[in-house]
Amino acid sequence: MVVYSRDELKQFEMSQRWSDTDHPGLRYFIGDVRDLSRLTRAMEGVDTVVHAAALKQVVAAEYNPFEFIQTNVIGANNVVTAALQAGVRRVIALSTDKAAAPVNLYGATKLCSDKIFVAANNIRGSRDVRFSVVRYGNVLGSRGSVIPYFLKRRNTGVLPITHPDMTRFNILLDEGVEMVLWALTHGDGGEVFVPKIPSYRIMDVARAIGPDCEYPVVGIRPGEKVHEEMITSSDSHNTVDLGAYFAILSGAGRDVAAYAERTGARFVEPGFAYNSGTNDTFLSIEQIRKLVQMHVEAQAEG
Repeated sequence: MVVYSRDELKQFEMSQRWSDTDHPGLRYFIGDVRDLSRLTRAMEGVDTVVHAAALKQVVAAEYNPFEFIQTNVIGANNVVTAALQAGVRRVIALSTDKAAAPVNLYGATKLCSDKIFVAANNIRGSRDVRFSVVRYGNVLGSRGSVIPYFLKRRNTGVLPITHPDMTRFNILLDEGVEMVLWALTHGDGGEVFVPKIPSYRIMDVARAIGPDCEYPVVGIRPGEKVHEEMITSSDSHNTVDLGAYFAILSGAGRDVAAYAERTGARFVEPGFAYNSGTNDTFLSIEQIRKLVQMHVEAQAEG
């Protein structure tokens, strides 16, 4: 197993818990997805790649667009090239709901990345390699997200709200990992897999974390949406329901009917869209509070 990233501090912290001495099959490589030669070297002898490297802050992307393009787009293409050269057999790329009908630069770069990985299946030739994408919403308590920000600010008595009607999809880290493993096992290549997950209202998050706080409305930041989408209505004719997940099958030459028949999937209704504001399932204030206590505060204390 190779851990490849440019964050030497995280790698050091990981090595304190999982050392390569105790785990001789584990290696830590410092490198960047922008560096094709280093990336190719890191993939030597590797069967499976999970591509999670990205620049992700929406506001930073609006200010530094080409930096995001170099990592999220050119870096994605480097991952495909390196995987083909190194003989990798399975590649899963992590995406985001912001890649669906993007209104910000970050989402646009991730949409480009999704297209690169889907299209990579067209150039694999006789190689036994499959490229698929998993797209999901906000990971509960992830770095830079709203929940750690609210937890940090709640003692001030003020939790700023960008828009009182804002909603987001929510997924737990373990659920995201489980989805990646499922996609590695079941993916044919060329799918964009989307999980069925609940939404939350930003006002409910604020009330769950700081029930006695004030909630001044400060306005939407550059590039933000009020609601997020993971499947647009334009994708409905290429989308099937697999049970726990949807699959968008937009690759060139894909026989969607044959895929549905083989997997037992059913087509979604024409015009179907998967939107955080019209989702069937929303977390309650109490559910949010319990999830934060279990998965964010408990981990921080540990």
